[in-house]
Amino acid sequence: MSLYRDAIWFLNGIHHYTRKGYEAAAQNFEPKDLEVSVVGRSFMITGANSGIGKAAAMAIAKRGGTVHMLCRNKERAEEAQSDIISQSGNTEVYVHVVDMCQTRKVLEFAEAFKKQHASLHVLINNAGCMVHKRELNSEGLEKNFATNTMGVYILTQTLVPLLQKSRDPRVITVSSGGMLVQKLRVVDLQSEKGHFDAVMVYAQNKRQQVVLTEHWATANPVIHFSVMHPGWVETPAVSSSMPEFHRMMQGRLRTAEQGADTVVWLALSRAAVRKRSGQFFQDRKPVPTHLPLAWTHSSHHEVQTFITQMETLAQAVQSKPDEEFKDSVELCGP
Repeated sequence: MSLYRDAIWFLNGIHHYTRKGYEAAAQNFEPKDLEVSVVGRSFMITGANSGIGKAAAMAIAKRGGTVHMLCRNKERAEEAQSDIISQSGNTEVYVHVVDMCQTRKVLEFAEAFKKQHASLHVLINNAGCMVHKRELNSEGLEKNFATNTMGVYILTQTLVPLLQKSRDPRVITVSSGGMLVQKLRVVDLQSEKGHFDAVMVYAQNKRQQVVLTEHWATANPVIHFSVMHPGWVETPAVSSSMPEFHRMMQGRLRTAEQGADTVVWLALSRAAVRKRSGQFFQDRKPVPTHLPLAWTHSSHHEVQTFITQMETLAQAVQSKPDEEFKDSVELCGP
């Protein structure tokens, strides 16, 4: 079954996920969808100093939005901030140093942000990582899971009350088409069993993001939730974490701007919120979250078990005193 899933996914990817796939899809885009001004609206973007995150931040800043960049590296973040301000002419671009791998720090940041700001209109969960050995963060969580799933969960859940106070609130999570080869594994959320394959762990995390988005859409009807696949994109993260794939696909990968297009469309356009909340998007269209005959669907019980596990982990993060957490030496994320 895994060979079938991989083969169907790769053939689908060659056709749809490449630069040519984007160019074909773009012929049906409505240019007016992004002819908007978002002056007065605030946007938070994780992993905003490079790749898809920076491209999205740039596009939003050029349209007048207030941009909050969440990045783990202060120097790279400030360099990106300077570049965005220079190119957009928009000075409402702010840097927050947050490592999404450290869930306690994510919680502390989100709680402080909620107290300091009256509104947040759009949250874009973009940061991610692919650590190739099983490593734990300072809180004992597997690092890929901590960044790609737990950090996203805690940031989003904590900011939901602030988003609900805002006009036309939205949450967009940058996932991956790789999740199509994975079924949600509720018995092994942190990849403790069997061989540790970082690519498959990443794909499992991305499946988890899709399930979370579907859950949030039902639980929070005031907010428009979406999750998206950017396609195969030329980014520093792809070249460093998947060098063989990067070499094989050289010349066929999308630009960061092409990868960010659907993120920007979901964040800015009126057309996006006319789509049902909770869906998985690719090139501005909702697409299925499962491959045909791949047996990756989850039962209601499995989904509820997963959500309960996430709630329990989040409560553990919230309940432990600060002194139980030491500063992490190793960081992960874009």
